[in-house]
Amino acid sequence: MTRRAVIQGVGSALPQRRVDNAELAVQVDTSDEWIVERTGIRTRYIAGEGETTATLAAEACRRALAEAGMEPGEIDLIVLATATPDQTFPSSATKVQAMLGIADCIAFDVHAVCTGFLYALSVADAMIRAGNASSALVIGAETFSRILDWEDRGTCVLFGDGAGAVVLKAEEGGTRGILATRLHADGRHGDMLYVDGGPSTTGTVGKLRMKGREVFRHAVVNLADVLNEVLEVAGLTSDQVDWVVPHQANARIIDATARKLGLSPERVVLTVDRHANTSAASVPLALDVAVKDGRIKQGDCVVLEAMGGGFTWGAAALRF
Repeated sequence: MTRRAVIQGVGSALPQRRVDNAELAVQVDTSDEWIVERTGIRTRYIAGEGETTATLAAEACRRALAEAGMEPGEIDLIVLATATPDQTFPSSATKVQAMLGIADCIAFDVHAVCTGFLYALSVADAMIRAGNASSALVIGAETFSRILDWEDRGTCVLFGDGAGAVVLKAEEGGTRGILATRLHADGRHGDMLYVDGGPSTTGTVGKLRMKGREVFRHAVVNLADVLNEVLEVAGLTSDQVDWVVPHQANARIIDATARKLGLSPERVVLTVDRHANTSAASVPLALDVAVKDGRIKQGDCVVLEAMGGGFTWGAAALRF
Protein backbone atom coordinates (compact mmCIF):
# COMPACT_ATOMS: atom_id res chain seq x y z
CA MET A 1 0.00 0.00 0.00
CA THR A 2 1.35 3.43 -0.96
CA ARG A 3 2.39 5.69 1.91
CA ARG A 4 1.99 9.37 1.07
CA ALA A 5 2.54 12.72 2.79
CA VAL A 6 -0.81 14.53 2.85
CA ILE A 7 -1.26 18.24 3.58
CA GLN A 8 -3.48 18.53 6.64
CA GLY A 9 -3.21 22.26 7.28
CA VAL A 10 -1.72 25.46 5.87
CA GLY A 11 -0.81 28.68 7.68
CA SER A 12 1.05 31.92 7.11
CA ALA A 13 2.30 34.97 8.97
CA LEU A 14 3.31 38.47 7.90
CA PRO A 15 5.10 41.30 9.71
CA GLN A 16 2.96 44.11 11.10
CA ARG A 17 4.38 46.81 8.83
CA ARG A 18 2.90 47.03 5.34
CA VAL A 19 4.80 49.17 2.84
CA ASP A 20 3.21 50.25 -0.43
CA ASN A 21 5.04 51.54 -3.50
CA ALA A 22 4.25 55.17 -2.74
CA GLU A 23 5.96 54.92 0.65
CA LEU A 24 8.96 53.21 -0.90
CA ALA A 25 9.23 55.95 -3.56
CA VAL A 26 9.90 58.49 -0.81
CA GLN A 27 13.25 56.86 -0.01
CA VAL A 28 14.17 55.29 -3.37
CA ASP A 29 14.31 56.80 -6.87
CA THR A 30 11.26 54.94 -8.15
CA SER A 31 7.49 55.23 -8.52
CA ASP A 32 4.38 53.12 -8.13
CA GLU A 33 3.94 53.06 -11.92
CA TRP A 34 7.54 51.93 -12.53
CA ILE A 35 7.30 49.07 -10.02
CA VAL A 36 3.84 47.84 -11.07
CA GLU A 37 4.65 47.90 -14.78
CA ARG A 38 7.83 45.85 -14.39
CA THR A 39 6.88 43.50 -11.55
CA GLY A 40 3.18 43.65 -10.68
CA ILE A 41 4.12 44.41 -7.05
CA ARG A 42 2.02 46.96 -5.15
CA THR A 43 2.82 46.25 -1.49
CA ARG A 44 5.14 44.22 0.68
CA TYR A 45 5.61 43.57 4.42
CA ILE A 46 8.79 44.53 6.26
CA ALA A 47 9.86 42.93 9.55
CA GLY A 48 10.26 45.27 12.50
CA GLU A 49 11.88 45.02 15.90
CA GLY A 50 11.28 41.63 17.49
CA GLU A 51 10.11 40.09 14.22
CA THR A 52 12.55 37.51 12.86
CA THR A 53 12.51 34.61 10.45
CA ALA A 54 11.93 32.20 13.34
CA THR A 55 9.15 34.21 15.02
CA LEU A 56 7.27 34.53 11.71
CA ALA A 57 7.83 30.82 11.01
CA ALA A 58 6.54 29.80 14.44
CA GLU A 59 3.35 31.84 13.99
CA ALA A 60 2.74 30.32 10.55
CA CYS A 61 3.18 26.87 12.13
CA ARG A 62 0.68 27.62 14.90
CA ARG A 63 -1.92 28.59 12.32
CA ALA A 64 -1.21 25.54 10.16
CA LEU A 65 -1.48 23.24 13.19
CA ALA A 66 -4.76 24.86 14.21
CA GLU A 67 -6.18 24.26 10.73
CA ALA A 68 -4.98 20.64 10.86
CA GLY A 69 -6.52 20.15 14.32
CA MET A 70 -3.17 18.95 15.66
CA GLU A 71 -1.00 19.76 18.66
CA PRO A 72 2.70 20.66 18.38
CA GLY A 73 3.64 17.52 20.29
CA GLU A 74 2.34 15.38 17.43
CA ILE A 75 5.08 16.71 15.10
CA ASP A 76 8.20 14.60 14.71
CA LEU A 77 9.92 16.51 11.87
CA ILE A 78 10.50 20.21 11.15
CA VAL A 79 12.13 21.30 7.89
CA LEU A 80 12.53 25.06 7.55
CA ALA A 81 13.57 26.62 4.24
CA THR A 82 15.30 29.99 4.55
CA ALA A 83 18.18 32.05 3.21
CA THR A 84 17.87 34.53 6.09
CA PRO A 85 18.16 32.50 9.33
CA ASP A 86 18.09 34.20 12.71
CA GLN A 87 21.69 33.12 13.31
CA THR A 88 24.42 31.26 11.45
CA PHE A 89 23.65 28.50 13.96
CA PRO A 90 21.71 27.01 15.65
CA SER A 91 19.22 26.39 12.88
CA SER A 92 16.04 28.46 12.80
CA ALA A 93 14.13 25.16 12.72
CA THR A 94 15.32 24.35 16.24
CA LYS A 95 14.30 27.84 17.38
CA VAL A 96 10.82 27.21 15.99
CA GLN A 97 10.79 23.82 17.72
CA ALA A 98 11.50 25.54 21.05
CA MET A 99 8.90 28.27 20.44
CA LEU A 100 6.26 25.63 19.78
CA GLY A 101 7.19 23.77 22.96
CA ILE A 102 8.25 20.56 21.21
CA ALA A 103 10.74 18.73 23.44
CA ASP A 104 12.17 16.37 20.84
CA CYS A 105 11.86 15.98 17.07
CA ILE A 106 14.03 16.10 13.97
CA ALA A 107 14.62 19.77 13.07
CA PHE A 108 16.89 21.38 10.49
CA ASP A 109 17.11 24.17 7.92
CA VAL A 110 17.28 23.85 4.13
CA HIS A 111 18.97 26.56 2.06
CA ALA A 112 17.95 26.76 -1.60
CA VAL A 113 16.81 30.40 -1.64
CA CYS A 114 13.50 30.89 -3.51
CA THR A 115 13.26 27.16 -4.29
CA GLY A 116 13.78 26.35 -0.62
CA PHE A 117 10.19 25.40 0.16
CA LEU A 118 10.14 22.90 -2.73
CA TYR A 119 13.42 21.39 -1.53
CA ALA A 120 12.10 21.20 2.04
CA LEU A 121 8.82 19.66 0.89
CA SER A 122 10.69 17.03 -1.12
CA VAL A 123 12.93 16.15 1.85
CA ALA A 124 9.99 15.85 4.24
CA ASP A 125 8.03 13.79 1.70
CA ALA A 126 10.96 11.39 1.28
CA MET A 127 11.38 11.00 5.05
CA ILE A 128 7.68 10.30 5.53
CA ARG A 129 7.61 7.79 2.67
CA ALA A 130 10.65 6.05 4.17
CA GLY A 131 8.99 5.81 7.57
CA ASN A 132 11.44 8.16 9.30
CA ALA A 133 8.62 10.52 10.25
CA SER A 134 4.84 10.38 10.49
CA SER A 135 4.03 14.08 10.68
CA ALA A 136 5.98 17.15 9.67
CA LEU A 137 5.99 20.91 9.59
CA VAL A 138 7.43 22.22 6.32
CA ILE A 139 8.13 25.94 6.44
CA GLY A 140 9.33 28.70 4.15
CA ALA A 141 10.29 31.84 6.08
CA GLU A 142 12.36 34.91 5.22
CA THR A 143 13.33 38.39 6.37
CA PHE A 144 14.91 39.47 3.09
CA SER A 145 14.55 43.15 4.03
CA ARG A 146 17.65 42.70 6.18
CA ILE A 147 19.92 41.77 3.25
CA LEU A 148 18.65 44.38 0.79
CA ASP A 149 20.59 47.38 -0.49
CA TRP A 150 17.94 50.06 0.00
CA GLU A 151 19.73 52.34 -2.47
CA ASP A 152 19.44 49.81 -5.31
CA ARG A 153 15.98 50.33 -6.80
CA GLY A 154 16.48 47.35 -9.12
CA THR A 155 16.36 44.93 -6.16
CA CYS A 156 14.96 46.58 -3.02
CA VAL A 157 11.50 47.09 -4.57
CA LEU A 158 11.17 43.38 -5.37
CA PHE A 159 11.31 41.70 -1.96
CA GLY A 160 9.35 41.41 1.25
CA ASP A 161 9.23 39.37 4.46
CA GLY A 162 6.89 36.61 5.61
CA ALA A 163 6.40 32.94 6.38
CA GLY A 164 4.21 30.06 5.28
CA ALA A 165 3.90 26.51 6.61
CA VAL A 166 2.16 23.25 5.86
CA VAL A 167 1.46 20.28 8.11
CA LEU A 168 2.15 16.92 6.45
CA LYS A 169 0.86 13.64 7.81
CA ALA A 170 1.50 10.11 6.59
CA GLU A 171 -1.49 8.28 5.13
CA GLU A 172 -1.66 4.78 3.72
CA GLY A 173 -3.53 4.33 0.46
CA GLY A 174 -5.98 6.88 -0.86
CA THR A 175 -5.47 9.38 -3.64
CA ARG A 176 -4.46 12.51 -1.71
CA GLY A 177 -0.92 13.62 -0.97
CA ILE A 178 2.32 14.54 -2.71
CA LEU A 179 2.43 12.68 -6.01
CA ALA A 180 5.84 13.72 -7.35
CA THR A 181 8.65 16.23 -6.82
CA ARG A 182 11.50 17.24 -9.10
CA LEU A 183 14.49 19.40 -8.11
CA HIS A 184 17.41 20.90 -10.04
CA ALA A 185 20.45 23.14 -9.51
CA ASP A 186 23.12 24.68 -11.75
CA GLY A 187 25.83 26.49 -9.81
CA ARG A 188 27.44 27.88 -12.97
CA HIS A 189 24.98 30.76 -12.78
CA GLY A 190 25.67 31.68 -9.17
CA ASP A 191 26.82 35.20 -10.08
CA MET A 192 23.41 36.19 -11.47
CA LEU A 193 21.55 36.20 -8.14
CA TYR A 194 23.59 36.18 -4.95
CA VAL A 195 24.53 37.90 -1.69
CA ASP A 196 27.96 39.53 -1.61
CA GLY A 197 28.89 38.32 1.87
CA GLY A 198 29.08 35.28 4.13
CA PRO A 199 30.79 33.88 7.25
CA SER A 200 33.56 32.11 5.33
CA THR A 201 34.31 34.87 2.80
CA THR A 202 33.75 38.35 4.18
CA GLY A 203 32.64 37.66 7.74
CA THR A 204 29.60 39.84 7.04
CA VAL A 205 25.99 39.19 6.07
CA GLY A 206 26.29 41.06 2.76
CA LYS A 207 23.64 42.46 0.43
CA LEU A 208 21.56 40.92 -2.35
CA ARG A 209 22.76 41.43 -5.94
CA MET A 210 20.94 40.42 -9.12
CA LYS A 211 21.25 40.54 -12.90
CA GLY A 212 17.55 40.85 -13.59
CA ARG A 213 17.41 40.23 -17.34
CA GLU A 214 19.42 37.01 -17.14
CA VAL A 215 17.39 35.71 -14.20
CA PHE A 216 14.14 36.40 -16.07
CA ARG A 217 15.32 34.53 -19.16
CA HIS A 218 16.45 31.45 -17.23
CA ALA A 219 13.36 31.45 -15.01
CA VAL A 220 10.82 31.20 -17.83
CA VAL A 221 12.63 28.29 -19.50
CA ASN A 222 13.52 26.36 -16.33
CA LEU A 223 10.10 26.69 -14.71
CA ALA A 224 8.24 25.57 -17.83
CA ASP A 225 10.58 22.58 -18.18
CA VAL A 226 10.30 21.44 -14.56
CA LEU A 227 6.52 21.80 -14.57
CA ASN A 228 6.30 19.53 -17.61
CA GLU A 229 8.74 17.14 -15.95
CA VAL A 230 6.83 16.80 -12.67
CA LEU A 231 3.51 16.35 -14.50
CA GLU A 232 5.00 13.53 -16.56
CA VAL A 233 6.37 11.78 -13.46
CA ALA A 234 3.01 12.17 -11.70
CA GLY A 235 1.18 10.78 -14.74
CA LEU A 236 -0.79 14.00 -15.24
CA THR A 237 -1.52 16.30 -18.16
CA SER A 238 -1.76 20.09 -17.85
CA ASP A 239 -5.53 20.02 -18.36
CA GLN A 240 -5.86 17.83 -15.23
CA VAL A 241 -4.25 20.53 -13.07
CA ASP A 242 -6.74 22.60 -11.11
CA TRP A 243 -4.26 25.13 -9.74
CA VAL A 244 -0.65 26.21 -10.23
CA VAL A 245 0.95 27.94 -7.24
CA PRO A 246 4.15 29.54 -8.53
CA HIS A 247 6.98 31.29 -6.77
CA GLN A 248 5.85 34.91 -6.52
CA ALA A 249 8.91 36.64 -7.95
CA ASN A 250 7.50 38.77 -10.72
CA ALA A 251 4.08 38.86 -12.41
CA ARG A 252 5.75 38.96 -15.83
CA ILE A 253 7.68 35.73 -15.15
CA ILE A 254 4.49 34.04 -13.90
CA ASP A 255 2.52 35.18 -16.97
CA ALA A 256 5.26 34.14 -19.40
CA THR A 257 5.58 30.69 -17.82
CA ALA A 258 1.80 30.15 -17.93
CA ARG A 259 1.68 31.12 -21.61
CA LYS A 260 4.57 28.79 -22.43
CA LEU A 261 2.63 25.91 -20.85
CA GLY A 262 -0.72 26.94 -22.31
CA LEU A 263 -2.20 27.42 -18.83
CA SER A 264 -5.15 29.73 -18.29
CA PRO A 265 -4.30 32.70 -16.02
CA GLU A 266 -7.46 31.87 -14.04
CA ARG A 267 -5.78 28.65 -12.85
CA VAL A 268 -2.63 30.41 -11.58
CA VAL A 269 -2.51 31.76 -8.03
CA LEU A 270 -1.05 35.27 -7.99
CA THR A 271 -0.14 37.07 -4.75
CA VAL A 272 3.04 38.92 -5.75
CA ASP A 273 1.03 42.14 -5.91
CA ARG A 274 0.40 42.09 -2.14
CA HIS A 275 3.47 40.24 -0.75
CA ALA A 276 6.27 40.93 -3.30
CA ASN A 277 8.98 38.26 -3.53
CA THR A 278 9.30 36.55 -0.14
CA SER A 279 11.78 33.96 -1.45
CA ALA A 280 11.26 30.57 0.26
CA ALA A 281 8.07 31.86 1.89
CA SER A 282 6.31 32.83 -1.34
CA VAL A 283 4.89 29.43 -2.39
CA PRO A 284 3.39 28.49 1.01
CA LEU A 285 2.14 32.07 1.47
CA ALA A 286 0.34 31.94 -1.88
CA LEU A 287 -0.94 28.44 -1.13
CA ASP A 288 -2.40 29.62 2.16
CA VAL A 289 -4.15 32.57 0.50
CA ALA A 290 -5.76 30.29 -2.10
CA VAL A 291 -6.84 27.74 0.50
CA LYS A 292 -8.27 30.37 2.85
CA ASP A 293 -10.27 32.14 0.12
CA GLY A 294 -11.76 28.84 -1.02
CA ARG A 295 -10.13 28.48 -4.42
CA ILE A 296 -8.09 25.39 -3.55
CA LYS A 297 -10.29 22.65 -2.12
CA GLN A 298 -9.68 19.12 -0.91
CA GLY A 299 -9.25 16.80 -3.89
CA ASP A 300 -7.87 19.48 -6.21
CA CYS A 301 -4.76 18.72 -8.25
CA VAL A 302 -2.19 21.40 -7.42
CA VAL A 303 1.28 22.03 -8.83
CA LEU A 304 3.86 24.12 -6.97
CA GLU A 305 6.97 25.56 -8.65
CA ALA A 306 9.86 27.89 -7.89
CA MET A 307 13.28 29.06 -9.02
CA GLY A 308 15.95 30.92 -7.07
CA GLY A 309 19.59 31.80 -6.66
CA GLY A 310 22.10 29.10 -7.27
CA PHE A 311 20.40 28.61 -9.68
CA THR A 312 17.98 26.17 -8.08
CA TRP A 313 14.54 25.24 -9.36
CA GLY A 314 11.89 22.64 -8.70
CA ALA A 315 8.24 21.61 -8.75
CA ALA A 316 5.83 19.39 -6.86
CA ALA A 317 2.52 17.83 -7.93
CA LEU A 318 0.00 16.94 -5.25
CA ARG A 319 -3.60 16.03 -4.61
CA PHE A 320 -4.75 18.49 -1.96
